[in-house]
Formats: sequence, structure tokens, C-alpha cells
Amino acid sequence: MQERLRIGIDIGGTFTDFVVFDPATSAVKTLKLLSTPENPAKAVLAGLRHLLGPDHKEISIIHGSTVATNALLERKGAITALIATAGFRDVLQIGRQDRPRLYDFFANPPPPLVPDDLRYEVDERVDKHGNILVPLNSAQIEDLIPPLKAYNVESIAVCLLFSFVNPEHENIIARDLRNANYFVSVSSEVLPEFREYERTSTTAVNAYVSPILDRYFTQLEADIHTFPNTKFDLAIMQSNGGVIGLYEAKSSGVRCILSGPAGGVTGSTYIARQIQMKNYLDTNKIKIITFDMGGTSTDVSLIDGESLITTEAQIGGCPIRIPMLDIHTIGAGGGSIASVDKGGALRVGPESAGAYPGPACYGFTASQPDLPLLPTVTDANLILGRILADHFLDGKVTLDMSLAHQALADISAQLQIETHRTALGVIEVVNAHMERALRVISVERGCDPRDFILFAYGGAGGQHAAELARRIGIPKVIVPPQASTLSAFGMLAAYIVKDYVKTVMLPGSTDRMSLSSMFEKMIRSGLKEIEAQGIDTQEIYTECTLDIRYKGQSYELLVPYTDDFTIAFHQAHHGLYGYSRPGAPLEIVNLRVKAVGKVDLPRLEEKPAGKNDPAKAWLGDREVVLEAEPESIPAYWGENLMAQDEIRGPALIVRPDTTILVGKKDILQVDVFGNYVIHVATL
Repeated sequence: MQERLRIGIDIGGTFTDFVVFDPATSAVKTLKLLSTPENPAKAVLAGLRHLLGPDHKEISIIHGSTVATNALLERKGAITALIATAGFRDVLQIGRQDRPRLYDFFANPPPPLVPDDLRYEVDERVDKHGNILVPLNSAQIEDLIPPLKAYNVESIAVCLLFSFVNPEHENIIARDLRNANYFVSVSSEVLPEFREYERTSTTAVNAYVSPILDRYFTQLEADIHTFPNTKFDLAIMQSNGGVIGLYEAKSSGVRCILSGPAGGVTGSTYIARQIQMKNYLDTNKIKIITFDMGGTSTDVSLIDGESLITTEAQIGGCPIRIPMLDIHTIGAGGGSIASVDKGGALRVGPESAGAYPGPACYGFTASQPDLPLLPTVTDANLILGRILADHFLDGKVTLDMSLAHQALADISAQLQIETHRTALGVIEVVNAHMERALRVISVERGCDPRDFILFAYGGAGGQHAAELARRIGIPKVIVPPQASTLSAFGMLAAYIVKDYVKTVMLPGSTDRMSLSSMFEKMIRSGLKEIEAQGIDTQEIYTECTLDIRYKGQSYELLVPYTDDFTIAFHQAHHGLYGYSRPGAPLEIVNLRVKAVGKVDLPRLEEKPAGKNDPAKAWLGDREVVLEAEPESIPAYWGENLMAQDEIRGPALIVRPDTTILVGKKDILQVDVFGNYVIHVATL
């Protein structure tokens, strides 16, 4: 029986990345294509046509997509209505009454996802124990159909008070509206836990983005099944670092909001574990800060033993309570646009040139003069010699230096400085943005960056990583050979994951037998659903956790469910807040279960050891601006470097899809897996 070829696909704002793993040979190959924002599927189909030959019959695709993210951020989702318990229609408008800028009395909060005209009420009431106080008035549901049609509503979020305890009324509403051919997102299915505003917001986001994802995936599925003599299985990356089936992704779009960045964090963790197994890391547990600089954005995350999961994310001004990897994103990438503001200061981002028109040096304006010539970070790196024009994307694209100079000329004129100094300024500004992001997820959370390794990837990550590490005191940088396509690689390194939550509001003294009984029901659901995706029972494991707080507190901490979970909570509270109260009563708020189904993961191939003679990879010396004026530094072809090779900076390491800048006095070593390990010199 032929093993399935596995393909990870990550659609970014600038590039669409492909990583192909053949289990039969352990071979891994990659491909990068410019994204097609007007129709993301075009780039996906073009890549599949390029990669697949006539002998590929069984294909498994794991897909990460920005479709849901962009729909939410750009407010281009489905026309969505909200149905709430009488008196609670404005919960999205009221929120938590937080001001986005504390001292700005004129700051406007983000507009609610569902406008006032599309928020409806029904007469019903359930108490906190699940008892029905006011029966649902079913006639009101039928009365809603005409106004919903008048407003061309496509999707409906249903969020009733205490439905997480008793979902009967929500189920009735959902049944009737689905019979009327509406997409219905029900809070008791999406997020069955307390906190009315967050539950309503998460349900509304799901209703808003799911129809968009449904259309995209339905069309993509139809298109890929036109490939002759090929059978496809399509799965989707979730924001929690796991994979779900296509059918669930279509109805649970909120779970795929950060699917692309989640792939990068998953891939980083997987590679770090492989390195650790070779006793290469300096610590007993994985301690890395991931740094993903792509064409449009930069994503950073901190991994202290395990990837951190949060249920308090906020994207596009909308709280989302489902478990997702704790990733901080800023609008800084290779395509970030440079400009001069009204005060004469140089600015970079958050706007991006994207894939089209792209950075000026891509040369699209040469054939289409009506396109704007946009100065970007990529243009600045090219002018400074930190990108080699004749080696970009393995020479498939030749960058136009003259267009890069032309794009930055206007900014140089406004600043009254030379072009290469303008380019240095662009790099300095974007580095400042990214340095701030790294501090947010480390220093501002009480973690010392000096205890971590910077794990850099993304097409532009290697050009900036060493300098950023130097600025915040990180002693070592690892750039994997898969750096440019690591998010797509991470999708192949992800297991199938299902999350379940149940609000219980029990005292911390609740007997373990009762808790175990409640967990057992959730575990059975997880096993059943993952087995339905073809995973053997022996390859499934579960993790049980509790949301606990001191009685009277407003927020809780997540701790593993063990015999001494109360001790673990006190320790976690002390570590986070600096104190604990061992004698105070505890309250168990939520029970959580994560069910994980194992799949075959790509194996990292070891490189043969060299003799510490990198000269064979030498491409010649190149003029590069590092500080103020151009200087000649060596460039090396990264694929020709061997394990144990060592290079002292400054130097450029050039790969087919990315470039790594090694700073002065930095030392780069190649490890057994071909990772480029930079020992960062102090300032």
C-alpha cells in the first residue's frame, strides 16, 4: 500500500509556502510562490500542479490560511445577526467598558462585529443551575425570518444566558433557523463556558468568518479533486497548534484565525525537541522565543518547556476565548512600507505592499507603470547589500536595484540624507518595532531573554535576528534550514487536536471521584471524534486541566489535573503574581480536556560532518552596509555548508529562499541537522 504524500500549505500575505514530505523516502522539498490575495486558491492550485507528478495517487494536505484572519481584520465577513436573551442584545456593544487609550476621552472603541440593526432578542430565561424560568417563545423565531431576509443576513450567532448549563433553547432556535437555510453559530457548541461578553464575541466571530471559510474550502476542495487519478484528504491547521478535519473547519472558522502563525510555533517546537534529543540545547527544557518575520507581519511567541496556550486573545478588537497559541503579532515584515509622517519622522508599517504590487525591487511596475512604486524593508535590505539580487528565490526572481533606489529616493529627499542612510533608517525603525514585540512576550511577562534562544524563521527573519538578539541580550540564535517555509513545515509536524471545556463552578475541595467522572465524559467525546478521523485508539492521548481561582477573584489560572492540583495552583499564582494564599478557599471554574491524535511526522535528516572548511561554500565577497559605509564581507551558499562548519562574522549565508546576516564578531556554527546556530557577540 502506497503511503500518503503529505503537503503543508501556508498562505501568507506575500508568499504561499509549500512543504512536501514523502513518508516512503523521508524526502522533504519546498516551494514558494507569490500569494494571490484576490483569490488565495490560485496560488495553492499553481503550487500543487508544480509539485505533483503522475505517480502521486494518495495526497494528504494540511492547510493553514489567512482567509478567516483577513475577513475579521478587514471586516469583510458574512452579514451576521445576533440573537440574545431579552435584555442582552447589546452585550457586544457594552463589552467590558475598556477604553483602547486610557487617557484619550475621545477614543472610539472598535465597532461591534454585529451592528445594532441586526441584534435581536427572544423571550426566554434560564438560571445559573440550568432551570428554565421563562420558556422560549417559539413564535418569535418565525417572526425573525422576514427582517433577516430583508437585511440579506447570511449567518446568525445565537447566544442565550446560561446556555452553557442548559442549551435547550439555543438548540431549538438553531434547528428552526437551519431549516430556513441559515448558517447558525450556537454558543453552547462554540464555547460552552461562562462570561457572557467573551462567549457572545467568540460566537459572533465564528458566525462572521465561517461562511467565508466554507466557501473558500468548498471551492478549493472541488478544484483539487479535478486533478486526474489523485485522491486528496484535506485537513486544516487550528490556532491551538493542532489539526482538525475539513468539515469542522468550515463550521468552526474561529478556531482557524491564527492557523498560519500556529504552524510556525509548532514547527519551531518540533525542531527544538529534535535538537534537544541530541543534547544540543543548553537547558533541560526547551526555552526559545520564536521570531517569524514574513513579508507582511512578524509573529513572536515564548516557549518555556511547552508552547503557551491562551484563552484571552483579542483579534481585530474582538475577544476570542477558545484555546490558541499565545502569539503576539505586529505589522512589520519585508513588505512593510516606509514613509515620512507629517512631523518629518521616518515610519515603517504597519501597511504592507503584500504580494502585489509588492516591494519596488520585485519589478512589477516595470511592466505595469500604473502600479505604485512602494519603498519597503526588502528594498532597504537590497540597497544595503544584505540581500543578493541575483540569488533571490534561488535565482528565479532577479531583484531590480534601480527600482529600490528609485522607491527610496523620495524619502531620502524629504529626510535630506543619502539613500543608503535612508535604508539604514528603515532597518533601524523596523528593528525597533520588532524589538518591542520581543520585549512584550518576554521582559513584560517576567521572563529574562538571556535565558532563552531566539528561534528565527520566515523569509526575512534571518536578516534581522542576530541584531535583535543582541539588543535584548539573547545569547544565541537558531535559524533552521526550513526557515522560509517553517509555518508550512509545522503543519506537517502537528497532531490532530480537539479541545473541550465545561463550566462547573465547584469548590476546590470537590472530591476527586466527582471531578474524574466529569472529565471521563469529556474524554470519551474526544476519543470518539478523533477515532472518527481514522486515528487508532493507541495513538490518542488526553490532557486534563482545570481553571482555578481563589474564591472571590475574577480571573483564574490553568493548572494540570493531578492529585496535587491545589498545590500546583498556589505555586502558579505565586510565580505569576508574587504571592499565594494556601489557606484560602479555591473555586474550580472550568474543566478542560485536550484530546490529541498522533500522526507520522517528518523526520529531520542529519547532515554529514565537515572539516570546518566553509571555503567550499564561498560565493565571493560582497559589498554590504553594516553600520555606516559599505564594506566587503564574504557570502556563503548555505546548502554547501556541512555540520561542524564554523564562520566568523560579518558574513552572509545565502539559501535558495532566505538570507542570514551574521554580525561582526558573531560566530555561526552548523549543527547536525543543518541548523545555523549564531553565537551573538555582546555590544
